[in-house]
Amino acid sequence: MYSREEARQLDRLDKLASYRKEFYLQEGTIYLDGNSLGLLSQRAERSLLEILDSWKSYGIDGWTNGHHPWFYLSEALGERMAYLVGCKPEEVVVTGSTTVNLHQLVATFYQPTAARTKILADELTFPSDIYALKSQLKLKGYDPKEHLVLVKSRDGKTIEEADLIEAMTEEIALIVLPSVLYRSGQLFDMKTLTEEAHKRGIMIGFDLCHSVGAIPHQLHDWGVDFAFWCNYKYLNGGPGCVAALYVHERHFGREPGLSGWFSSKKNKQFDMEPDLTPEEHAGAFQIGTPHILSTAPLIGSLSLFCEVGMENIRQKSLRLTEYMMALIERELANYEFMIGNPREDKRRGGHVYLEHPEAARICQALKAEGVIPDFRKPNGIRLAPVALYNTYEDVWQAVHILKEIMEKEKHKKFPNERGVVA
Repeated sequence: MYSREEARQLDRLDKLASYRKEFYLQEGTIYLDGNSLGLLSQRAERSLLEILDSWKSYGIDGWTNGHHPWFYLSEALGERMAYLVGCKPEEVVVTGSTTVNLHQLVATFYQPTAARTKILADELTFPSDIYALKSQLKLKGYDPKEHLVLVKSRDGKTIEEADLIEAMTEEIALIVLPSVLYRSGQLFDMKTLTEEAHKRGIMIGFDLCHSVGAIPHQLHDWGVDFAFWCNYKYLNGGPGCVAALYVHERHFGREPGLSGWFSSKKNKQFDMEPDLTPEEHAGAFQIGTPHILSTAPLIGSLSLFCEVGMENIRQKSLRLTEYMMALIERELANYEFMIGNPREDKRRGGHVYLEHPEAARICQALKAEGVIPDFRKPNGIRLAPVALYNTYEDVWQAVHILKEIMEKEKHKKFPNERGVVA
């Protein structure tokens, strides 16, 4: 399994191999950064052009006419996306950005009492989530230093679920956690964490940015209260693509913490009344007018996922990352690399996390050699072989390019510091 020809044989057996041709792949480049920004597909391009054409053809009437009327697009795409996160169609809406949606959900679900005032998170979560949580605490008059509880990592890479559960004390009003840690790729047991939170009377939500499109979910059946995510990583919706959120149906009717005219019931929205009549599903948690052109690529992109199936995507993703780790251990054992992500399938997300003291300059050397990785401070290299467009031969070649870089010390000509955008 360690030769190039054996990698090609694995590709010949891959039942998802035909989908690679759907994507725009730059010749001479191995793209392993789909966990940060997914590649453009032909379907996403077509749907964007179709929406542009509807603007050209209909003008303002595009809000209600055409194949994809803009007025209903956020809800329509939410219905399509429900399959990816395992919930009812009315529990998802495509809206906002990741952080704006987090602000909306925390403003809605963080309702401190005399006994419960604290928000529970973890110290390894994506910083934007921490910024938002601190902001929401301040808006409620609480000092984040006292009221934001960040569960510590034992090894600097992962968080033990037992430590999260232990921190679910009677002072906690709300829990916000990632589904997958953005650096190490650790996949949390969302079902168990939700059950434990609810046993203690605490609501819980998840940031799915690094799992949606790579890992199946069952948010409704698990009882997760809310979730939010971006759509430009594994879902390939394009840079700045409009994000999405989920709210369990038991919370329908709850007034949104941040209201705007797109929170309204559709048949009341243009009555322009001073009092909001919120929608009776996840649509109530929209705020402003949707960004139609930044939503459009999802129309095409989601059709791929519904066609392929999340279980098929997950199985190929696991096999690709497993193959990459085996090659790394075989070919790079002499070069100080450490695999920092969990090894077990049930605890691993969609990318491999390598640690090396000279990670920043190694990433620059990889890019110079046509391999696109992702650097994470201080010493992390993220490599994401994506099921829809990466191959086993991509993985084989990338690892051997990395080996050659180390053998010939090609990385030494680059500074060991990140660029403006890592």
